[in-house]
Order: sequence, then C-alpha cells, then structure tokens
Amino acid sequence: MLLDDTIAAIATPLGEGGLAVIRLSGREALSIADKSFQPVGKSSINPSAAPTHTIHYGRIIRHGQSVDEVLLAVMRAPRTLTREDVVEITCHGGLLPAKLVLDTVLENGARLAEPGEFTKRAFLNGRIDLAQAEAVADLIHARTELALTAANEQLAGKLSQRINALRDDMVKTLAHVEAHIDFPDEDISPDTKVKLIGRLERGLEFMEELLRTSNEGQILRRGIRAAIIGRPNAGKSSLLNQLLGRDRAIVSHIPGTTRDTIEETANVRGLPIVFVDTAGLREAGDEIEVEGIRRSRETLSKAEFILHVLDASEPLTMADENYLAEFSDKKRILVRNKMDLPAKLDLQTGIHAPVVEVCCLSGKGIETLKDAIKSMVWAGEIRAEMLQVMINSRHQEALNRARSATQRTITALKGDETLELVAMDLRIAVNAVGEIVGKTTTEDILDSIFSQFCIGK
Repeated sequence: MLLDDTIAAIATPLGEGGLAVIRLSGREALSIADKSFQPVGKSSINPSAAPTHTIHYGRIIRHGQSVDEVLLAVMRAPRTLTREDVVEITCHGGLLPAKLVLDTVLENGARLAEPGEFTKRAFLNGRIDLAQAEAVADLIHARTELALTAANEQLAGKLSQRINALRDDMVKTLAHVEAHIDFPDEDISPDTKVKLIGRLERGLEFMEELLRTSNEGQILRRGIRAAIIGRPNAGKSSLLNQLLGRDRAIVSHIPGTTRDTIEETANVRGLPIVFVDTAGLREAGDEIEVEGIRRSRETLSKAEFILHVLDASEPLTMADENYLAEFSDKKRILVRNKMDLPAKLDLQTGIHAPVVEVCCLSGKGIETLKDAIKSMVWAGEIRAEMLQVMINSRHQEALNRARSATQRTITALKGDETLELVAMDLRIAVNAVGEIVGKTTTEDILDSIFSQFCIGK
C-alpha cells in the first residue's frame, strides 16, 4: 500500500548537538534528494542512481547556495523502515542547519510529516502490526531497563504472535459454526461441540492470563505515583534526594521550605516510580504555603501509594496521629527517619502498614526502603516471560470485550442456543482480538495511537 506523497521531518531532538537527521519516505524520496543534494568526489553519483543501503558525501544546495555538508543514506523499498524508498540526511546539529535542510527538501516536493507518520506508514504497508507500532512509542519513552526490555519484546512480535494464534483459533471455531448455519440439516455432533467449547475455553484462559499483566504493563509504561507526606521537618525532601541519588529538593531546618510539589522519576528495582515531594501538611502561615498545601492534597488524591515520613527522634504528635488516621485507607509505607538519633517515636498499635527505618542524612536504610516499595507495587518476581506479553490499556479494553463475547458464546453453545446467536458473539470476540494487532481497526484508533508519537518517528 504505497502512498502517493513523500513525507519529511527532522528525526532527531531539536536543539544543539553534534548531528541532526532529516528523514524522507515515499516514492519521490530519491528524486527529491537529487534536487537537494550535490554529491562530492570523483566517483560521486546522484541518490537516484545509488545502490540501496549506501552512504554518500556531499552538500545540500538551496537557491544555489550551500546549506551544509552532509552524509546522505539511500535505502530502497522494501527493505526500509516504511517499506517505501527512504533517504536520511545527516547534517551538523543545531536548529538552523537542520531547519534549512528540511526547508530544502520541502521546497523540492516533500510534505512535512505528521506525528508518528513514519511508523504509521510502516503499519499501513505491513512491515509491523499495531501492537508493534505501539512498542516503538514504548521504546522511546522507556525509563527503566525493564520497560525497555518489555518494549523490545513487543516490537519483536512476541505479543503479536500469541494474539494472532488466539485469533486464528477463534476464526476456525467461527468458520465451523458458520458452516453449520449454511447447512442447517447437519447439526453439530456432541463430540464436535465439546471440542469447540474446549477451544474457546482455552482461549478464554489465555485472555485471562493476558489481562492479569495489565497492571504491571501500565506500571512499566507510565510509572506509578508515590506521594511523600509528613509534617514539616520530618525529612521529606531529604528522602526524595536519597531516592533520586541527587540533590533535587531544597533541604532546610526552617519549616515550610517546600512550597510546591516536586515531581521526579526514579528507577526503583527496575520500576519507574514517580515520587512527589509535597509541602508539609500543617496550618499554613501565608498564601503561598496555603497553595502548596492545597496542591499537596490534590497530589495525594492521585497517588497510588504514600511514603509517610515520621521523625523518629521526637514523640508522636497530634498532627502525626491525624495523618496516620486520615490516610489509613491508602497503600502506604511508614518511614521512620533520623534513626541515627535516640528513638523517641512510639507508633500506636493496630497500624497495618510496613515500617522502614532510615537515616536520610547518611542514606542508611534506603535500600531496604526500595525493596519495600518494589514489594508494594509489584507482587512476586519480575520474570522474563512476563515482559513478552505485557498489555497496555488499549489491549486491556479490547480483551475485556473479547472475553465477555467469548463467555456469551460458550454459554450459548452449552445451552443449545441458535447458531446465529453463537456466531454473532463469536464475531464480536474475533474482531476485538484483531483490534490489538490492527487486523480490525478504525481510523479513529489509528489517529489516537500515532498522534502520541513525536514528529519524525
């Protein structure tokens, strides 16, 4: 499915750097390169005459003037990112050289690419399926090695292979049912019906297996939010700095130093945890602190769990007791800070939450706290085979529809319902499963997925 126009975009991040890459894709990519590129050297040739997967030195010429000296890579269809002719021009980094090279190829016939359009063309031209296309975005946004591994497994087609096998089994069952609809005089024999139901039940088990990975998959992709709370001077900002491994928040003995929420992501045992340092929860002294505390409470409502920091060198205060009671329904870890000082904090009995002792001054106990955080957000071991099939929220929604339709199909078959009703629900299930890999999809779904990509990808 080769598209008529040729697209172009800067494929590297904007800003100053050593190099920048301008990418073209489409049937006119080589002829546009001919108009824009002047080869240099004794054996130099124009891009349109160059063999595939070769690199050439020369200059980009615009309005008769040299824009920059570049390296130009020629990649001919179908062995390319998009299965179209692709040209990549590597120029000097910086906003102006990259912009002028892009302007040159746009003036010579290319169109500026939309966000994610290169990957979208790879999907439309059959190089990758929709689950693999989403993995490209996951790969770019990965914040830990585990997230990177999961994205690479999906890009390699591990999830797609299993989804396609599931869909193939369901299509076979649907074909069997529809054959009996076409020949109503031949009832499905009891033995055959048992086999069909068994096949559907195995598919249902696999859907349940995939749906169990949805929470873990979303944690790896977007991280999980943890609010750091406590009364002023308990050590919240010091704890954030220790978890990040650098000084991010200002630490002071003056209460109310943190006036706003501070968000940073840390890699905790391979999991991306978004830590939010909040303003100390107390009666505010001025308008700025009032706003900081309001934002803290808003953050608390969105956090998946809480690190409640307590000062172990002081007795439990009324404020501490109020916060312990107020957030008792939240997942939380109680962090007893200042363990290097004489202990005066006596926690009340009946608090059902892990307690970890740390010293945010020296870092003692921080590794134990990281283990406790990992145990709270991820049950069990992180196994390699789990990373192969971690679904995202779109997959989850499609699988939930497929599961419901499959359950109705099984019930209808067991209850000897008319085969037309059986086939109708089974078609819904097949289509829902097919949405995951893009075998059944809509333009709205494609626009939603690819609009999340950066331009040039």
